[in-house]
Amino acid sequence: MRDGRYAALLVFLSVMFLLHANAVAPQPSRVFTESYFVPSRDPGIQLYVRNKHPEGGAPFRPDRILLFVHGATFPSEATFDLSLGGLSWMDYIAQRGWDVYLMDVRGYGGSTRPREMSQPATANPPIVNTDVAVKDVAAVVDHILVRRRVPRIDLMGWSWGTMITGIYTTQNSGKVGRLVLYAPLWLRQTPRPISTTGSLGAYRSVAREQVQQRWLNGVPDEKQWNLIPPGWLNALWKALLESDPVGAAQAPPVIRAPNGVLEDLTKYMSADSTPYYDPAQITVPVLIIQAEWDSDAPPYMSRTIFAKLTRAPVKRYVMIGEGTHFVMMERNRMQLFREVQGFLEEPR
Repeated sequence: MRDGRYAALLVFLSVMFLLHANAVAPQPSRVFTESYFVPSRDPGIQLYVRNKHPEGGAPFRPDRILLFVHGATFPSEATFDLSLGGLSWMDYIAQRGWDVYLMDVRGYGGSTRPREMSQPATANPPIVNTDVAVKDVAAVVDHILVRRRVPRIDLMGWSWGTMITGIYTTQNSGKVGRLVLYAPLWLRQTPRPISTTGSLGAYRSVAREQVQQRWLNGVPDEKQWNLIPPGWLNALWKALLESDPVGAAQAPPVIRAPNGVLEDLTKYMSADSTPYYDPAQITVPVLIIQAEWDSDAPPYMSRTIFAKLTRAPVKRYVMIGEGTHFVMMERNRMQLFREVQGFLEEPR
């Protein structure tokens, strides 16, 4: 009899615990999404911007505003706001009470495609270099500062985006709260995954097979089979084609990306080059986050930058195991999300 009462009590307590846990467990906020254009600093050029924040007018703190800046090939929406397993990185941050933005530099995604991209690639020299990209980021940052009436926001760059945001921060430290450099680029000691030899045209065209080959470059053969969850590469490719209807209409379908970045990589990122910017001029907190198998931006690059951040009041280096340059779209992506979020939300 006593054992029966004891068992019943355990069942009752277990049920009450589950009910309480479900009642108090924080639920992800519903997210409001808005997409629009911001004028660049050059006539006729519009920059695509997407904003997400908690729905229903839920307040977000003025020190919780973030702008994503993309890399050399993929536009922002197709990566930072790509829903995989029901969640994008942009959603993950917005659900935690943040006001999150992404943007496309001209020539990418939803932003104005320069007239050279309506002509054969060989008809013009490379377009949209890093200086142009920095100018586009500056226009969007200033727009957000005015829109939200704040003095500064946080920046996160991926790959080429780390050069863009790094340079911008050296020139505008008062407008940047924190800086996240995800897979940062520096002087290259190893072969490039994207060829920069020969004559570069205005832009390049990239097919699906090239995306997959570049993604798996440097991954051990026995680890390739479960690096990318089923369907995720297809989801990325679908989003990329939607971002470039002109390229998608070709046979075979491609996405197009300006070649100014490749010209800059040759000029400023080769082993014997003078670096494009000096990390010692960055005076805000910095997180460098890197994946183990990144062949686009090998770890020696990020370690070199980290050592040069001599004036950053806080600097942190994080390595994600078993990931590539594209770890934000791989099975270990939640490690990336959590590490970045922890850095962004630390007391200032």
